[in-house]
Amino acid sequence: MSDSSARILVVDDEPSIAESVAMTLRYQGFEVTIAHTGEDTLALMSEYPFDLLVLDVMLPDIDGLEVTRRIRGGGIDVPVLFLTAKSAVSDRVAGLSIGADDYVTKPFSLVEVVARVHAILRRRHPTHEEPTLRFADLVMNEESHEVWRGGTPIKLTATEFNILRLFLRNPRKVLSKNQIMDHVWRYDFGGNPAIVETYIGYLRKKTNGLGPPLIQTIRLVGYVLRENP
Repeated sequence: MSDSSARILVVDDEPSIAESVAMTLRYQGFEVTIAHTGEDTLALMSEYPFDLLVLDVMLPDIDGLEVTRRIRGGGIDVPVLFLTAKSAVSDRVAGLSIGADDYVTKPFSLVEVVARVHAILRRRHPTHEEPTLRFADLVMNEESHEVWRGGTPIKLTATEFNILRLFLRNPRKVLSKNQIMDHVWRYDFGGNPAIVETYIGYLRKKTNGLGPPLIQTIRLVGYVLRENP
C-alpha cells in the first residue's frame, strides 16, 4: 500500500480543526472521513476499514483514550495518531501505553501532522525506498532533514524546510500564499500572507546560487516548483 492510497479517519469535536486536518490530508492524496464524537468514531471503525485514525483526546462523549481501548479490545489494529491539548508526560504515557502510535500537541502545524501520518504509515507498511523527495537536481531526505542541490548540502530552518517539502511533494503545481500558510504554519495562525514572500526569498537565496531558479512566481496566483522552459 502506498501512502496516497490510505484511508484516514479524522476525529475532532471542533469542526474547524477537523476540516483543516482533513483538507490538508486530502491535498496529499489521502481518502479522508471526518467524525466529531467517540460514538461516531466507534460506529465508523466497525463498518469501514481505515488505515489510520487521527484522534482528538478530548471528545464530548467518550474520550480518545477510551475510544482507543475499545478499538483495540475489538481486535482492530489500526494505527492511532492522537491530537491533544494535554502536554503532561503522564498524558503522553497514557496514550502510548494503550496502543497509540504517536501524538501531536495543540496548537500544531498541519505540516507536522502530515509528516507524522507519513511516518506512521511507513512504519506500518515499510518499503525499501529511501525517504527522499527529488526534483531536477534538488534532493530532500525527509527523515534526516537534509537537503542537497547538485550534491551540495543546503542548511535550512525548520520553516524553510517545510515550505520546500510542500513544493517537492507538489512539483509543477501552483500553490497560493494561503495554501502555503495553511500547510506550513499552525491551523490557528492569523499572520499576514506576506510572510510567505519573505520565506520564498530565503529559499531562493539558498538554492538559486547552486543552479537555475526552480521556484517560479506566477503573478497574482502564487508560486510553483518547476524548471525554466
